[in-house]
Amino acid sequence: MNIGQAAVRSALSAKTIRYYEDIGLVIPRRQPGNDYRDYTDADVAQLSFLQRARAVGFGLDECRELLELFRNPHRQAGEVKQLVLDKMRQIDEQLSTLQRMRETLADMAERCSGGESSHCTIIENLADHQKRGEKNHSMPFTLVESSDN
Repeated sequence: MNIGQAAVRSALSAKTIRYYEDIGLVIPRRQPGNDYRDYTDADVAQLSFLQRARAVGFGLDECRELLELFRNPHRQAGEVKQLVLDKMRQIDEQLSTLQRMRETLADMAERCSGGESSHCTIIENLADHQKRGEKNHSMPFTLVESSDN
């Protein structure tokens, strides 16, 4: 099948499929003579697998690992489970960070009187480190970033 048909069947865009091909996640056959991509049912199964893995938050490097396990009939379920548990821990960290961010924002909003005054405690709070001359003053949280997204 062509890339358009593979896109429909896998719920991915043709652009995403081309990207996955460019980074070596999926490598379809090429038709002799015209070099068009020729996707098989197995290719579409892998693309669908990638779509679902990305939808639940796995990064590209994690998807590469999962796809290798998907392709390996001798895989061990424990390895797959560990990847999921690691992702859950990462999400828990992100949720905790987001909660701290929300609490900080709520505190900032509560301290601000609002209205039409030019005095704004939110602006002062965000600029506070500059007033005190501190170089590394930061909010009480750090964003958790995935290195493979």
